[in-house]
Amino acid sequence: MLETKPVSSWGAFAPRLHFGLSLFAAVLLAGCNPAAGPGIPGGRDFKLSAPIAGAPLAPAPSEVTEQIGSGPIKIALIVPLTQASGPSMVGSSLRNAAQLAYMDAGASDASILVKDDHSSPAGAAAAAQAAVNEGAEIILGPVSAANVREASRVAHAAGRPLIAFTTDSSAAARGSYLMSFLVESYVERIVAYAADRDKKSIAALIPESDYGTIALAQFQQSAANHGLRVLTIERFKPGAAGEAVRRIAAIADQIDTLFIFEQADAMGPIARDLAASNLDSRRVQILGTGLWNDPSVLKLPALQGAWFSAPENGGFNAFAAKYRAKFNTAPPRIAAQAYDAVSLALALSRAQGSQRFAEGVLTNPEGFKGADGLFRFRVDGTNERGLAVLEISGGQATVIAPAPKTLVGNGS
Repeated sequence: MLETKPVSSWGAFAPRLHFGLSLFAAVLLAGCNPAAGPGIPGGRDFKLSAPIAGAPLAPAPSEVTEQIGSGPIKIALIVPLTQASGPSMVGSSLRNAAQLAYMDAGASDASILVKDDHSSPAGAAAAAQAAVNEGAEIILGPVSAANVREASRVAHAAGRPLIAFTTDSSAAARGSYLMSFLVESYVERIVAYAADRDKKSIAALIPESDYGTIALAQFQQSAANHGLRVLTIERFKPGAAGEAVRRIAAIADQIDTLFIFEQADAMGPIARDLAASNLDSRRVQILGTGLWNDPSVLKLPALQGAWFSAPENGGFNAFAAKYRAKFNTAPPRIAAQAYDAVSLALALSRAQGSQRFAEGVLTNPEGFKGADGLFRFRVDGTNERGLAVLEISGGQATVIAPAPKTLVGNGS
């Protein structure tokens, strides 16, 4: 459904979109977070083989892989339908989500051009060029950061906006917006919540990885913005956190909070190191991110009482139920991002006339609400998402601070 109202910041009627809000009234915690992958809240981006240096781009195919609908407004969806080993389940789920969004939107003046990027940067560039040649006014996808950069290059040259699904914020740029859950949003939400709960002195345990470096930069910025004193930051090689944990334990009487950034599959050994050092949430408040929204993490004794930021799952659960009913399989979390991106593009195509995909419309500071919650795009291509704070207790995660109903500030 679509509701419009004036937005004074750019003097026109701008959409505040609520995709099936009646479906998402209840807050239902999912039993698990699917295995890490692109676009999953906190998941890793896909690692796809790079093209051979200097190799020419494959020619753009002349045919459309698939077309959903028959309206004159063209919306392209670039997904990895195939890869070196055969069909891609992730790509198929994104296409399925697009079909579901189109059905839910009802009558539409738009059509979706589904393009296969063949899981490669060259394929993404070719797919984007084919989409432009066929009249696409906006491109949704691809998934991996390398593919997004290539598709963005083509889209920018043609003056087309792009909304992608990579979790790598370095792929964002003006006109290339990211729909995914970004590390920066997770870190800001949980650090801000700790400060609101009168935490004063904090330490951090962060792996020596690309994602760890992104998390570290945001942690330092958020701690400074919210007045938390950073006593120490310990980096560690993945899989070898023991010595770093012991150094933090040695100063545990000087901190009231410990932020840990790590994937779910690595938290078992870290939790054992915490327990061996007598360092747990009964002694120091432990903080984490949506990476932890996984049954294997929620059961760890050392993390009982820990807080982490994550999306509320009510909207995704409702989307997943509809998806299962139509396709007889459970969707990966990233599928909801394709559903929201297509729903947004379809709603804008009805509401905004010739300015439907203009920067001022896409960066509406009031944002949009979809299956994965409240979000808005920044001018630089990154996003802000409305995240909840959950507490681990008894092997489950319970919301202790709901996701915000509105996003504060102007989103710039």
